[in-house]
Amino acid sequence: MMRGNDNYVPVAQFPKREKKVPVSENCAPPNSTSTISSSSSTTARTAHGIRAFQKDARATFSVDSSRQKRSNHKKEERRKSVNKDRKRNISHEDSQETRGSSQIRKKSEEEGTRYPKPAKKLPPVVDVKTLEQNEIPERLKMGRCRPVTEFEKLNRIGEGTYGIVYRARDTADDRIVALKKVRMEKERDGIPVSSIREISLLFSLHHENIVKLESVAVGQQLESLFLVMGYCQYDLAGLLDHMSKPFLEEQVKCLMLQVLKGLEFMHSKYIAHRDLKVSNLLLTDEGVLKIADFGLARSFGTPRKPSTPKVVTLWYRAPEVLFGDRIHTTAMDLWSAGCVLSELLLHDPLFPARTELELIDKIIDTIGSPNETIWPGYSDLPLVKGRSLRQQPYNNLKSKFPWWNSDAGFRLLNNMLAYCPEKRITAAAALKHQYFKEAPLPSLNSEMPDFPNYKSRQNQTDRKKPEKKAENQRKTSTITLS
Repeated sequence: MMRGNDNYVPVAQFPKREKKVPVSENCAPPNSTSTISSSSSTTARTAHGIRAFQKDARATFSVDSSRQKRSNHKKEERRKSVNKDRKRNISHEDSQETRGSSQIRKKSEEEGTRYPKPAKKLPPVVDVKTLEQNEIPERLKMGRCRPVTEFEKLNRIGEGTYGIVYRARDTADDRIVALKKVRMEKERDGIPVSSIREISLLFSLHHENIVKLESVAVGQQLESLFLVMGYCQYDLAGLLDHMSKPFLEEQVKCLMLQVLKGLEFMHSKYIAHRDLKVSNLLLTDEGVLKIADFGLARSFGTPRKPSTPKVVTLWYRAPEVLFGDRIHTTAMDLWSAGCVLSELLLHDPLFPARTELELIDKIIDTIGSPNETIWPGYSDLPLVKGRSLRQQPYNNLKSKFPWWNSDAGFRLLNNMLAYCPEKRITAAAALKHQYFKEAPLPSLNSEMPDFPNYKSRQNQTDRKKPEKKAENQRKTSTITLS
């Protein structure tokens, strides 16, 4: 058999074979020529070399791939182990000095791993229920309230259903303030709801003509609660009882403008006072009037919700409340403001009644009987259905003020004392009324007189007018301060 390099065929020129045929010296087909034998042998060697090369390449690639996978797996396991250890030791690391945690953080940044931030430290939780009263921490006793020991009580200036009012001196800055002690004799569940409501509303109302609640003070054993408010020297009820001369009309206008300004601001905040009367109107020695006593005040919205029917001191109670309407609006404050205006002019209440029936009778005598024409929906009120009132068709309001010649004043008063709440004038409209623009013009606050003989109505024991004795027998709000 001939073997030489003359018949060598390069790989690139080697023809594609159709079928694999193993060829060797020992298995050559019989009767084959030397040329065919030489060509077949060369082809077999070349094919064998290609298959061996491919096998070696696949083996090398498989080894490299396995090594890369093992390397990546080790790195992943190492990273998970580091993070697991860090998470397990977070509480320990947080309690250590900054130096140790900063070194760990620096090392983790060098490794390219993310160091978890330590959890935010919270103050220790104190379970007050498990503590006795003497064991309550000092920081939890007062909260934001001041201790009442910081105030020096000077004298008592008033008392009402909801508390006693003292004149006191604030030892922190030597100012004179009013301390209203909240009455909690019958309260088993803590602070009365009326006081909580009053505190909440007063903290949300900041106006020159609304009494300012400065802070809240508590007793040492948390058994008493005091409202700390700005001190006002007078209340209008006491002034009306002890003035030697009645208010001048320009002074009445000055006072009513301040009442309406306070109501307008209050109503713009969707709050109704619901207990406006002369004894809840305070006056400073600078002539600034302030609306006080928010124990019955309510915030309202849409839709309006039913409210307590027995609100507002009887003499100042609006007709819709008398006839059982449970939906109260800010219009009831304007009726009360009309009663206040009348009392400032007359120096006597406009409707001094002892019972609701007597009050209704006095209202009918003064401004006539209500009906569907002037008050739509009147016949559907709870206390009107199935009943008939005395018919009196005439408005006799002018007869109550024979000396008052202001037509604009009568128009304003009639608008305030309108039967229908929807037709009653608003505080904002009343401020723009012609009555306050005509002569005599309202006096300035600084022009209000001094009252040397003033005594608070709450501290009086003898009454000159028998009609006013009824007010001491009724449940009323704190009169001097709220």
